[in-house]
Amino acid sequence: MNPHRQLQRRLGVFDATSIGLGSMLGAGVFVVFAPAAGLAGNFLVLAVLLAGAVAYCNAVASAELAARYPASGGTYVYGRERLGEWPGFLAGWGFVSGKTASCAAMALTFGHYVASDYAVPVAVAAVVALTAVNLFGITRTALLTRILLCVVLATLVFVAVAAIIGPHPSGTAAGGSTLPGTAPGAGSAVAGGIGGVLPAAGLMFFAFAGYARIATLGEEVKDPARTIPRAILAALGAAFAIYLGLALLLQSHLPDGQLAASTVPLLDAVVNSQLAAGAPLVQAGAAAACLGALLALITGVGRTALAMARERDLPAPLARVGGSHTVPFVAELAVAAVVILLLLTTEVMTVVGFSSFGVLIYYAVTNAAAYTLDEHPYHAPRWLNVAGLISCLLLAFTLPPTSVLGMAAVLALGVAGRWVVLRLRR
Repeated sequence: MNPHRQLQRRLGVFDATSIGLGSMLGAGVFVVFAPAAGLAGNFLVLAVLLAGAVAYCNAVASAELAARYPASGGTYVYGRERLGEWPGFLAGWGFVSGKTASCAAMALTFGHYVASDYAVPVAVAAVVALTAVNLFGITRTALLTRILLCVVLATLVFVAVAAIIGPHPSGTAAGGSTLPGTAPGAGSAVAGGIGGVLPAAGLMFFAFAGYARIATLGEEVKDPARTIPRAILAALGAAFAIYLGLALLLQSHLPDGQLAASTVPLLDAVVNSQLAAGAPLVQAGAAAACLGALLALITGVGRTALAMARERDLPAPLARVGGSHTVPFVAELAVAAVVILLLLTTEVMTVVGFSSFGVLIYYAVTNAAAYTLDEHPYHAPRWLNVAGLISCLLLAFTLPPTSVLGMAAVLALGVAGRWVVLRLRR
């Protein structure tokens, strides 16, 4: 078996867009509005707009580079090709470490929605099952992603209808009761303000970052120069419209402060409406969203690990591609093993900011790499790469300090480890 056997190009525009949108409409859409509202308060919509603008800068940079370098690995490959080995490694390591932690969080969120008393065993079972799906090939992954995406979209439409129908209370929850996931008295508090818009946008960016999965699949996309840019922009446009609409509806429907205090804001929107009987549908949709995001995350992290192993920045066996479905089976199994280890040994539900910092550094490298290209399309001028680079760094370093320090330590550990390995090789 050739350890550097190439993956097969089997995905069209629709499949690639589905994988990207399925990643963006993952569990983040069901939880990220609450902490973002806690920081930005009544300026939540502004935070969504800012996160969407930064995401557009990153998306067009990714699309340009993916069309030029249609290989697995995303910005790890682009950074190495355009900027050098170290920027590429920083991007790849930030993506693999941050998104592996996100995999564990998505799996555990699924476990809580399905059977909270047995959340960890259910989460482990989900990781095992989805890894098995991935091992049957990228077309199976795309098919299951489309199915889960349909469930999630139907759920979001139901939440929107519930929020529009109302009622629309102000100040306190209907009937003076505390809704699920809401702290007592939260209905009378107004959270955040204009000073929290930047860190709120950094958190909201966590929910936009799924289009990176399209770029990491560059080696498995048909006609990548045409397919990848179209899929990235289509997925991002759809996600932006959905997030903006949800932010407006949630702020108009939920009482002041309740959105910021809730752990399940979309479920609260239904419970606090005339369609409260449909709450189990929202729980089912959130569970499907977790599975869809987890499926795409495992796929993307596995492909980036494959690319890093090909360059010996990760252990060489991770570069093995084999089987009748031509998948990076060693990388997929390794990612699953690490995720299960995290689920069994650590507290993984505090990684939204942690992952956001790593992904923002990843996209800072993307913009810097895109800036070095000789030609730029009309919708992606070079100054947009500068704006994207500055915005990514600004959002990254305005995240909560624990997120910044935690991920910075992980990045520093990876850099130090690579330096030691290079010295030993010499």
